Amino acid sequence: MAAFHALIRAHARVVRMLEAELETEQGLSLPAYEVLAHLSEAPDRRRRMTELASFAILTPSGLTRLVDKLVRDGLVERQRCGTDARVVYAALTDAGFARLVAAYPTHLRGVRTHLIDRLAPEQLDAIAEALGPFTDDPLAHDAVPPGDCL
Repeated sequence: MAAFHALIRAHARVVRMLEAELETEQGLSLPAYEVLAHLSEAPDRRRRMTELASFAILTPSGLTRLVDKLVRDGLVERQRCGTDARVVYAALTDAGFARLVAAYPTHLRGVRTHLIDRLAPEQLDAIAEALGPFTDDPLAHDAVPPGDCL
């Protein structure tokens, strides 16, 4: 239980600090930054909404509200699949990519300051190894390739 509590406290502290810095310096929430980052890493800079929800660690309704805001801000657009109207993609716009690029230094500095610089390389390796089994997303194995809506 000590390990679990340490993990939860550390996560909460780092997330609070990253969130505050992104909001203050960039006017961007941490979940919004994460959505933009996940979209930027996807082929064609887009992901199915269901897939994005698993990456973003948001409930489907929470993701919908966030994507609605990002659409209003011109950072993301929704795209329908031409062959299956049930499939909806969130796609990163050029403005969204520019916003992500502008926010990246703030996020990187925060991760370094609040996590990486506080731990020895061996500790970081141990954390990565210990938590690795939890990062395997079962949805990723069933993901539909970009451009294929079936």
